[in-house]
This record gives sequence, structure tokens and C-alpha cells, in this order.
Amino acid sequence: VQLQASGGGLVQAGGSLRLSCAASRRTTSNNGMGWFRRAPGNEREFVASIDWKGGNSRYSDSAKGRFTISRDNSKNTVYLQIDSLKPEDTAVYYCAAARSSSSSANVNAYQYWGQGTQVTVSS
Repeated sequence: VQLQASGGGLVQAGGSLRLSCAASRRTTSNNGMGWFRRAPGNEREFVASIDWKGGNSRYSDSAKGRFTISRDNSKNTVYLQIDSLKPEDTAVYYCAAARSSSSSANVNAYQYWGQGTQVTVSS
């Protein structure tokens, strides 16, 4: 399975972005999916996840209220809408496919990873 993340860019604080993660095959329609990020000098951290049906999602405390994860299984694509961007959201964002159909915040629950897309927020 290959995951292709896109949609990152340079935006001003307060702006919005929608990240996309396209999977190479339909198998991921049965997998939980997640978004993680890594800022310079920091560890990779969980952002959001969603189960295979799209009915159960989880968010980190920093993502709650501004980030929305969704998926379109007909397109094998998962999205991360980010609103009210802050400079501290600057990071490389990675999508990942879980080993199970569940939504999980645990990095070890994920089997496949995309290459990442850079999000840079200017103040």
C-alpha cells in the first residue's frame, strides 16, 4: 500500500488548509487511518484518526476544535481540514494506515506511512 499526502503549503496564521491522503489501493477502505505530524526538533505526534467507516474519530488536545478528519472510501482518500492555523502547527504532516479497522492514537497501531506534506504557518 502506498499513501500519497498532499495539500500542504505556506499559509498565514488564521488561514486554512485541507490535506489529502490518497491510498494506492482499495484495501485501505477497511483500515483505520491517522494523521501525525513532526515539527523541527520534536518527536512525531498524533494529530487525528478515523475508523474505517468514518464514524469514530479521535483528536489530540491541540487538534480539537480546529482539525477535522474525514474520509471518502469511494476515492480511497482521507482528509484533514485545518482551520485557524497557528505558527505552532508548522510541521511535516504524515498520513498512515492502521493494521486494524479502528481509530487509534497509538503510532504502533499503524502499518503504512505516507511521505509527508509540509505545512508552514507564518505569523
